[in-house]
Amino acid sequence: MFWLIASTIVAACMASMMIVIRLRAAKKPASVRKIILPPLFMSTGGLMFIFPMFHINFLQVLEAGAAGMVCSIFLIKTTKFEVRGQDIYLIPSKYFAVILVALLVFRLVFKLIIGSTISFGETSGMFFILALFMILTWRSAMLYKYVQMERQLKCQTA
Repeated sequence: MFWLIASTIVAACMASMMIVIRLRAAKKPASVRKIILPPLFMSTGGLMFIFPMFHINFLQVLEAGAAGMVCSIFLIKTTKFEVRGQDIYLIPSKYFAVILVALLVFRLVFKLIIGSTISFGETSGMFFILALFMILTWRSAMLYKYVQMERQLKCQTA
């Protein structure tokens, strides 16, 4: 029970941090680098799988990855860009915080449901995979939208 509470508190802190970071980022122009770096930084968390406690089987990877891709749909649909002058900005979505909180609640409920059948380490591993697939899918879609807007902007100025 301690780990459930501790991991939920950590997840809530991370979600709060993400909201603040996202709001600050909207004040500066977007770039390919700013879109690509977060998933790269997050991928280092995969080192957790070095430890046997976090090992999960291939089916669990597929399940968590598919769930992450489904969850990313909400983020993809609410992520919009706009052109201001010669720069492209990310428009902060009022739904971003709601989506993060909903995902946190989903995570908590899911942990409570499967926590008795799957170990804490396996659950942690699955949620890492879920989050990684979610951010990779979302950021890939962001990158695609950004590159399209960048091409349009270059065509307009040429």
